Amino acid sequence: MPELPEVETTLRGLRPYLSGARVERLLVRERRLRYPIPVATETAVAGQRILHLRRRAKYLIFELEQGALLVHLGMSGSLRMVPAGAPPGLHDHLDLCLAGGLALRLRDPRRFGALLWTAAPPEVHPLLRHLGPEPLDPGFDGAYLHRLAQGRRLAVKPFVMDARHVVGVGNIYANESLHLAGIHPKRASGRIGLGRYQRLAEAIRAVLTEAIAQGGTSLRDFVQEDGRPGYFRVSLRVYGRGGEPCPGCGTVLRDERIGQRTSVYCPRCQR
Repeated sequence: MPELPEVETTLRGLRPYLSGARVERLLVRERRLRYPIPVATETAVAGQRILHLRRRAKYLIFELEQGALLVHLGMSGSLRMVPAGAPPGLHDHLDLCLAGGLALRLRDPRRFGALLWTAAPPEVHPLLRHLGPEPLDPGFDGAYLHRLAQGRRLAVKPFVMDARHVVGVGNIYANESLHLAGIHPKRASGRIGLGRYQRLAEAIRAVLTEAIAQGGTSLRDFVQEDGRPGYFRVSLRVYGRGGEPCPGCGTVLRDERIGQRTSVYCPRCQR
């Protein structure tokens, strides 16, 4: 699944093509995505200029002259710039056709992605209004996590993966951040002190910043117009390395399911 760094990489790759562009039409081949695309969406966006592109959590937001488009890549979605009219593949479900001859194409084999138009400010949309802070914003820090965790028995790994607490800390990045901070993923979130939460917040920020700089870990299909990949693979310290030596102390990394997700940790470094 594309995570925050992959979505941020996509956003930065698309900006040169979409910022200021005018939408000629929205061509929908398959309406049955995560949320069905109504015909009214095509009418709403046709002829509008894209004023600004930004990201909220794992949603791409295209601010138009009137309203905005919200795009989510779901489990398997990807976006590519293609020549308008290029033959679509089996899972190429829609094209946002631009004046000038290019189109933004959504490919989504599992159809868990979404494209929604909203007339209201995106922040009040039901899918966005309950989201927690962005982990790279100044308001996110260890004091915030410590305050939120008071009295909770929930393990710290699912705690930081809950988008109501903080957005964008997916499974890969939760594993990496907890290892970097030296915190066991099964430790109760309410039994972690302020200092350790400060280290965790710093680790989350560092891991995501590095991943964004390298282009994310799993977005394999986003390509630029010239066909070059729009990402580089991040070097992961623990995720996917269960049974291998810990890069910090050499102890064998353990691999188990925590909160229905694969978790890799060092039993010596992480307490």
